[in-house]
Parts: sequence; C-alpha cells; structure tokens
Amino acid sequence: MIELSNLTIGYGRRVLLGDVTATIPSGSLTALIGRNGTGKSTLLRAIAGIGAPYSGQISVGGTPVSGMSARQRAEAMAFVSTGRTRIPNLRCCDVVAIGRAPYTDWIGRMSAADRAIVERSLAAVGMESYAHRTMDRMSDGECQRVMIARALAQSTPVILLDEPTSFLDMPARYELCSLLSRLAHQEGKCILFSTHELDIALSLCDSVALIDPPRLHCLPAAEMRHSGLMERLFESATVCYDATTSTVSYRKIQKD
Repeated sequence: MIELSNLTIGYGRRVLLGDVTATIPSGSLTALIGRNGTGKSTLLRAIAGIGAPYSGQISVGGTPVSGMSARQRAEAMAFVSTGRTRIPNLRCCDVVAIGRAPYTDWIGRMSAADRAIVERSLAAVGMESYAHRTMDRMSDGECQRVMIARALAQSTPVILLDEPTSFLDMPARYELCSLLSRLAHQEGKCILFSTHELDIALSLCDSVALIDPPRLHCLPAAEMRHSGLMERLFESATVCYDATTSTVSYRKIQKD
C-alpha cells in the first residue's frame, strides 16, 4: 500500500502537487494519468525515493520512505523506467537476476532459491523460453516484459512503472496492461503506472489517479469514468475522451 499524506512536491516556485492525501491499495492496478508536464514521473520517482525534495509524507507498507535506507527501499519497491534496455550480449535471465541484488551476498552470488525466483519471474510474464536470449535481439514488448520480470524477482509489495506502454503498438499495450492487472490481483501487489492511454486506464485498471495540478484525484475506475474530471482536464487538448463508450479520439477542438 502507498499512502500520501499532505504531500507537496514541485521544482522551485512551481508546485506540481499541493497538500495531497491519497491511498493506493494493495492487490490492485492503478493508472496515473495527467497532461504532459504535470508531474507523473516526478510523483513516481518521489514515491521510489529517488526524486525531487517534497514536504509531507510518503509511506509504503506503513513505513515512511524518507526514513528508509537504500536496501529497505529496494526490498519495498521495484521501479521500471520508461527507457529501452538494449545492451548487447546481456541475457534476459541476467537482467532478471539483477532484481535479486538486495538479497544476495556481498559479491552478488545467487543461491538456488534466488535462481528459482528468477525462473518463476520469467514464467510469470510468459518469457521463460527467452531466458538465454540477449536483449538486443528482442522486440520492445518482449523487453518490457523482461523488465517487469526483473521487478517481480525483486519480491517487493509495490511496483512502480513509468509509462510502460511507450514504444508499443496498441495490441501490445493492452496485452502488457492485462499482464499487470493479473499480477496485481494474483500476487497481491500494489502496482502504480503512469500512462497516456485513457481507454486502457478505464477499462483494465481498478483505480485511476488523475493529476489536476495541484490536486490528485484517486477514484475507482468506474467512478472516474462518470466523474467529469477527465473531460474537464482534457477539454482544451487534442485528446478527446468519450465517457459513454470509454474511448479516446484525437482531433482539434474548435474554440468559439
């Protein structure tokens, strides 16, 4: 579980979020949405303990993130960035094994139990047959699955993902988010990911966290669909959301 208490975060005089209080529950998939530059990545990195300074409190599992050591954060949260991983000769199993770093000895030697967790993590995302394939010989969707397997191998109750559907085509986006939903429900994890895919957020996620600076609205997906918050936030943008059909279209909005 992630808890935000009177959280204020920003850069210099620019406040992205002000006095926000919200809870992201365990066993659920939550989409973090908002317009460009409103702080989605900043909030995720603050939760992970690697972002900009903030006031208020961020807690994971009841423990304030600000008081955690680097190892404690690694045992509490896994973070998947939006960047592509394309390192020649780096095998998938080696990437996933990095997730076991908080639990190995001082030279990074893995036990039989660690290796079993790596194998199970690859199997959980349907990539067990790719274990010895190198990352530079795989598609973006396959690589993203491997990075999620690395996060699973980290054995954390919380997984944070920054725009995991970037660089993927539409079928792959739905497939990946369906995978995240299954992992949240079957593994009981708290999974929070940022996205620009409003239809995916409303159709596949349990909850939606909408950044409307300086506010953060967290609602079950069904309530968010009919709240009017999304239409108001995006009404002047080129992205148009239809609450009736839960679809997104892109067109220029004419001003009177």
